[in-house]
Amino acid sequence: MNRLYADYAVEKTVELLAIDSPSGYTDAAAEWVRDAFAALGYDAKITAKGGVLVDLGGTDTEDGVFLEAHTDTLGAMVSEIKGSGRLKVTNLGGMRAENSEAENVRVHTRDGRVIEGTLQLCNASVHVNMSYGDTKRTWNAMEVVLDEDVHSAADTRALGIEVGDIVAFDPRTIVTKTGYIKSRFLDDKLSVGILLGLAKYMADEKITPARRVYAHITVYEEVGHGGSASVPAGVTEAISVDMGCVGDGLSCTEKMVSICAKDSGGPYSYKVTGKLIDAAKKEGADYAVDIYPGYGSDVEATLRAGYDIRHGLIGAGVYASHGYERSHIDGVYNSLKVLKGYLEI
Repeated sequence: MNRLYADYAVEKTVELLAIDSPSGYTDAAAEWVRDAFAALGYDAKITAKGGVLVDLGGTDTEDGVFLEAHTDTLGAMVSEIKGSGRLKVTNLGGMRAENSEAENVRVHTRDGRVIEGTLQLCNASVHVNMSYGDTKRTWNAMEVVLDEDVHSAADTRALGIEVGDIVAFDPRTIVTKTGYIKSRFLDDKLSVGILLGLAKYMADEKITPARRVYAHITVYEEVGHGGSASVPAGVTEAISVDMGCVGDGLSCTEKMVSICAKDSGGPYSYKVTGKLIDAAKKEGADYAVDIYPGYGSDVEATLRAGYDIRHGLIGAGVYASHGYERSHIDGVYNSLKVLKGYLEI
């Protein structure tokens, strides 16, 4: 596989990262994903739940493969409009208050307005707050300061903001000259880009896989039930293409593809994990096999929903997960190699 498909995957990732899509607010991102696959010539449909199901072709419909990635991200929701006009928020998914402080945000109102602001510690001025350094960063200690002239709850409501509105965080996406990709929400928009790179490779080379291959881009993974629906009949194996963990005690780096043997939900299929390792070796991919202590994936939601399938998990190495994340184009390329080898295309 030409490395240009990794370049394409990163290009599409950057485009998708520019679309706000915290869990529960994913329509625009899902439409973009559907259109991106359709532009490559594939049948892509938005499901009732809001995800995107793509038929990538293949002859054996009784031994199908299901590739899962997700386009929903972490974020927040307005939980209270304070008397000051500032906003108290509740997190969506595993968004952490500790590493969200001082980030720029966009509040999406029900009537389509976008109001900008910043998530700050309450009483954030160091020269005024003598307990600044001692204050534990929790969501109760944080507030959104709107970039509007508001001084009361009525002022803020006049902007169209209400409880339940979505608060999206600026991803701050950068691709460096050295190939590093830095952004919030590489988990898991980078994997959506990787599946688009795979789809473009198959379309360009006019490849029809021996096994029927489907891609499912889910929209509720960050809250635990993204992969619990929409599995076509005949699927026997499902692979989550999600971020690979990078951290102390693990061997993966951002330039590698990680194959997960076990996470907080237990072991992945020994057989499928072995096939993924064999694919990495066959394609000459730089890979690591790791265990993730605090992790769950779409494909585990698929199993919990009662589907009779075997499951596996791979992903490009991502450092600082659920924070300001970093990966590398080499990790993208190595992930594509493993998928190519696993699908035997």
